[in-house]
Amino acid sequence: MSTEVKTGVAAEAVGRAPDRDGLANWLGRAVLRNGPLGGLIALVVVMAVLSRDFLNGQNLLNVGVQASVTAILAFGVTFVIVSAGIDLSVGSVAALSATVVAWAATGEGLPVWMAVLLGLAVGAASGLVSGALVAYGKLPAFIATLAMLSVGRGLALVISGGSPIAFPGAVAALGDTLGGWLPVPVLVMIVMGLVAALILARTYSGRAMFAIGGNEEAARLSGIHVKRRKLVIYALSGLFAAVAGIVLAARLTSAQPQAATGYELDAIAAVVIGGASLSGGSGKASGTLIGALILAVLRNGLNLLSVSAFWQQVATGLVIALAVLLDTLRRRSAR
Repeated sequence: MSTEVKTGVAAEAVGRAPDRDGLANWLGRAVLRNGPLGGLIALVVVMAVLSRDFLNGQNLLNVGVQASVTAILAFGVTFVIVSAGIDLSVGSVAALSATVVAWAATGEGLPVWMAVLLGLAVGAASGLVSGALVAYGKLPAFIATLAMLSVGRGLALVISGGSPIAFPGAVAALGDTLGGWLPVPVLVMIVMGLVAALILARTYSGRAMFAIGGNEEAARLSGIHVKRRKLVIYALSGLFAAVAGIVLAARLTSAQPQAATGYELDAIAAVVIGGASLSGGSGKASGTLIGALILAVLRNGLNLLSVSAFWQQVATGLVIALAVLLDTLRRRSAR
């Protein structure tokens, strides 16, 4: 082969190399951007292959019901994590709010609508207290919400006397199905997801969350009243937790003071798996929903495969670790 031909072949190879590198980089960025959705699709495919019962219509509806409470909690936690905070109290606030609804309607004879409003107010007030401790008390969010976790659980136990309280029938309908097949908890999850997406994308509070999470000092200098915004953020988290608690109690047909124990960790995991950054400044309601569905699909599939609950904990932990790793890689890629 002549020198000219060799040179031409080498030049052509060098010319193709950047194209291949560019394609590889594009694929890598696409995986990082759409990791949660791709992970959910891959997980569904794997479970469908391993278990013939997984794609059964009734089972898929069960997955939605299992994801509903975690997703509603996680939508509220998304506001906090986007603003570079953390909320460990949502499980206890959910139990407290449901207990207040049952106590007010069943024990005190209040009209059901008034009892529900009282429960929602308790949830928002609990978040407001956490927000005040963070914004004005200068407590780390971890400590403030950890304290509220204990206070909320304790108040639920005090109000209920440590025993379940029958949930009013009108509200217990939230745990039923429409038309005999469509679970109401799934509808509530969708509605709360749309509300969360609207708040994040279309409101001043939503824009302030991203600004505070991106750079709190810059947000303050740009005219955002950071302390007031934090009150709103944590109050919204408490309000969403109250809705989740009411839905959970409706499914159980009773308000149980020990309900939703550990759910705060599932909610945080769903937000992180869904692509939000724990350092703040990024996150979407759709991603949070995908994260909650990934957890529900994983647990449902492992149950169908008769995998031990102990190994299910291990699998969940690995998924969370992988999600955080992807978040780290995504931020490095952005830089």
